[in-house]
Amino acid sequence: MRVLLLGANGFLGRFVADRLLADPAVHLTALGRGDDADVRFDLAGGSPGALTRFLDAVHPGVVVNCAGATRGGARDLTRHNTVAVATVCEAMRRSSCSARLVQVGCASEYGPSQPGSSTAEDAVPRPGGPYGVSKLAATELVLGSGLDAVVLRVFSPVGPGTPAGSPLGRLAETMRRAMQSGDPELKLSGLGVQRDFVDVRDVARAVHAASLSAAQGVVNIGTGRAVRLRDAAAVLARVAGYAGALHELDTPPARLPIGAPRASAESVVEHLSATPSPYPDGCGAWQQADVRTARDRLGWRPRINLEESLADIWMEAACRI
Repeated sequence: MRVLLLGANGFLGRFVADRLLADPAVHLTALGRGDDADVRFDLAGGSPGALTRFLDAVHPGVVVNCAGATRGGARDLTRHNTVAVATVCEAMRRSSCSARLVQVGCASEYGPSQPGSSTAEDAVPRPGGPYGVSKLAATELVLGSGLDAVVLRVFSPVGPGTPAGSPLGRLAETMRRAMQSGDPELKLSGLGVQRDFVDVRDVARAVHAASLSAAQGVVNIGTGRAVRLRDAAAVLARVAGYAGALHELDTPPARLPIGAPRASAESVVEHLSATPSPYPDGCGAWQQADVRTARDRLGWRPRINLEESLADIWMEAACRI
């Protein structure tokens, strides 16, 4: 099976590449902007025609899109997360290869959820930030493309390589600095937020399973269990051997209202760019995935627990001490 992987150098893409390369039946080609890609191509700026010619030459059976941006202004996010996906869909429609598309989406597309609830794929998306808006627009493009396609909505990915700007990445770096300086306490904020943390290696397994399946539409990828960031911090402290005290500076601000009326994507992006969400991912105080569809349609279940993920995050941070 020939697989074309877009975004192989990103946090998720690196592990997806490793997983696909471990399958002897897969012949992998990586396309991206970096020098180490098999083929250099900028999805956000390249033409559908150029990508179509490449697809016709390589003739993949599956296209996996892990490319995109998680940070930046609304214009950059739209260009890398929405326009790029429009290019992929248009090129695949024009191509003669009839490939299957596996698009990696994110839980930020859903926006805030009611505490205690599990978000299923039929939930009405109400993204609370420009990142979620740009990813939701990409999902709508994929679902309306007429392609053989599945969108994996990944909840909060963690594990080795976790970006320093993510909540657990920042937490590990703060703890590293405290241990290095002998600080007897950590003062942290926002520890009441609860997220469904899923290991990046389990995400890669889900992408592999989706590539081989006939599933279409949206499929949630998470653990089905929300964890309070305060509890994750306590586990990380134990893994790191940090004996100091953890003090919460404040409590999270009020959630965005669940029943707020929907607006156009353009107006939402403009409003949210001017008024940052109280939560960086725009998901409010709580998110937890309903993962029954992944189990039933992909035969996928998470295998790696949060403590193992945190231990790997800490190992990377500890190397900088």
